[in-house]
Amino acid sequence: MKKKYILWDNDGVLVDTEPWYFEANKSALSELDISLTREEYMHFMQTGTSVWTIAEQKGIEPSRIAVQRKKRNQYYQYFIETKDINIPGVTDILTELSKLYSMAIVTTSKKEDFLLIHKDRHILQYMDFYLAGGDYARSKPAPDPYLAAMARFHAAADECIVIEDSARGLQSAIAAGIDCIIVRNEFTATHDFSGAYKIIDSLRDLSRELSKW
Repeated sequence: MKKKYILWDNDGVLVDTEPWYFEANKSALSELDISLTREEYMHFMQTGTSVWTIAEQKGIEPSRIAVQRKKRNQYYQYFIETKDINIPGVTDILTELSKLYSMAIVTTSKKEDFLLIHKDRHILQYMDFYLAGGDYARSKPAPDPYLAAMARFHAAADECIVIEDSARGLQSAIAAGIDCIIVRNEFTATHDFSGAYKIIDSLRDLSRELSKW
C-alpha cells in the first residue's frame, strides 16, 4: 500500500543531539569520579540500560545520584542551546516530503528538552503534530508511541513508515506493525537492526526508498 504518513524519530535523525547527551552524562558522572567512555555509553544504549547503573554498582548513595542526574539534565539543556545540533539538509528534505506525506515526530525525549531543541528551528512547521515523553503510557521499545501517532492520524499501520536510528525505536515500530527505515548513526552503529525495512546512510537517500511505494 502507498505510504501516506511519515513518523519521525527526533534525536539522531532530525537533530544531532546524541553526542551532547553523551557529553552531559559524562560530565555529570565525572563529578562522582566515574569516567564514561564513548564505547561504554554506546554499550548502554545498545542494551537499553542506564549509565547510572555504574554509580549504583559503586555503592554511591541514591541521593547523590539524583543530584547528578539533575545536573546531567542541566548540562544537556546548556549544550542543546549553545552547540550546533543541525543536520545538514534536513529542512530541504522535509520541504520535499511534506508535499507528499503527512508527518509527525514521535520521540521519547522529555518535552522540555524537545521544545528547547526546536525553539529556534523550523522543523516543526513541517509536522502535523509531535508526541514526546508523557504523551503515551510506555516509552520505546514498547509500541505505545507509534500506536498513539497512528491513532492521531486515524491511519492504518501499512499506510505509515517510521524513520529511526536506534534498536529501541525499531523495536517500537515493529511492535506497532509499521515498516521502519533506519538512518545510520555513529552512536547506534552496534545496534541490531534485524527486521528493518531498509538501512540508509543518510536522509538524502530517503526519497528514493519512499518512491518504491
